[in-house]
Amino acid sequence: MQENRPSETALRVALRRAAHQLLDHPKVLDDPVALRIIGRTRASLLLADPARHESHPLFSYLRAFVAARSRCSEDELAQGVARGVRQYVILGAGLDTFAERNPHPPGTVRVFEVDHPWTQEWKRSCLEEAGQAIPGDLTFAPVDFETQTLAQGLRLAGFDPSERAVFSWLGVTEYLTREAVTATLGFIASLPEGSAVVFDYMLSPSLLTPRQKRIFDGIAQRTAAAGEPWRSTYDPARLKDEILSLGFGHVEDLGPGDINARYFSGRADGLKVGTLSHIAIARV
Repeated sequence: MQENRPSETALRVALRRAAHQLLDHPKVLDDPVALRIIGRTRASLLLADPARHESHPLFSYLRAFVAARSRCSEDELAQGVARGVRQYVILGAGLDTFAERNPHPPGTVRVFEVDHPWTQEWKRSCLEEAGQAIPGDLTFAPVDFETQTLAQGLRLAGFDPSERAVFSWLGVTEYLTREAVTATLGFIASLPEGSAVVFDYMLSPSLLTPRQKRIFDGIAQRTAAAGEPWRSTYDPARLKDEILSLGFGHVEDLGPGDINARYFSGRADGLKVGTLSHIAIARV
């Protein structure tokens, strides 16, 4: 996060999500707000020639993963609502649009978006430009982690730690220290049974093939150049043990094969996720 600027990676994710609406059929994540929230200028450029903007060979894999991880998180929320969850927390929300297209009846799910104050002001301005009202079930929870803990920020926003919640934590863990990741997971594990978190993470470079390592290094250099370097990577087996040790009762780890089987099977366009990231689902 650079001073007085929103997250560059948050914008890139929003652009991938918008491009998915134009280029990929069927959609893994149907998001009618995606194009509007990136702003009229960016949307016009993307609409004029979406294939040109997504021409890099890696972009289809990134686009697929962005769509799949959001879909996975929203699927977990739907299961949570069925078991009584009424709080949905989006950590590092950026320009996430779930609250603006929430499929659950009004008053069913209270959505908390946690992010840096600068990024949240940016999202507010994007919503205003798009003519999109802030939903009544959405609460912004601005948290500056240099001065606040997640628990403090959520409490100030009205989050009830005595009630179950589902957390969506996407595209974030690689930018945090392992200690910060563990602390966040520990907080979620302390919530009532029935709570859950969906998060994605980068594989440890030691597990990658030489070709994968070259791709990994290229993406890492790009994010570092944007002022948001990667800090944490994981071995899936060790991470699962760590999650269980924090107090979670169930952990499901989805590798590329699992994700492709769940969300991209039988597609004519060949869209699929790459091999550098996993999605974890942990339930208390």
